[in-house]
Amino acid sequence: MKDSLKPGLRATLTATVVPEMLVPNLAGLFANFGEMPEVLATMALVGFVESACVKCLSGHLDADEDSLGIHVDLSHVAPTPVGLEIRAEVELVSVEGRRLNFVAKVFDARELISEGRHQRAVIAVPRFRERVRAKAAGEEPMSPR
Repeated sequence: MKDSLKPGLRATLTATVVPEMLVPNLAGLFANFGEMPEVLATMALVGFVESACVKCLSGHLDADEDSLGIHVDLSHVAPTPVGLEIRAEVELVSVEGRRLNFVAKVFDARELISEGRHQRAVIAVPRFRERVRAKAAGEEPMSPR
């Protein structure tokens, strides 16, 4: 991690809600979603917040590092239909070793639709890939640290 990785970093990300982000269009993954309302899926909302946090970290991690989400605590308080723009505003509020804690708010063109916290862990990519390879091969798991 670079010295520039400090609390106070912020990022904003915008996107337009497309059909692939709607609840019924996830029916291929979750069969019981097919008859649900055509609104932004919470799963897509979480991914959008994660993407904003990744943007926030851009340039602040070493070349052999990346980050992965390890905890999410987000509300989803209002529906958003296809075609509306959404905007995530995230801030890195604390760095605890390799754990990065963010606060997030997400708005659509009309109102606040989500707020909460997200935690990411900085990983050493080569070591992480080896853990995944070993797990897939059924080998003895490595310690995560």
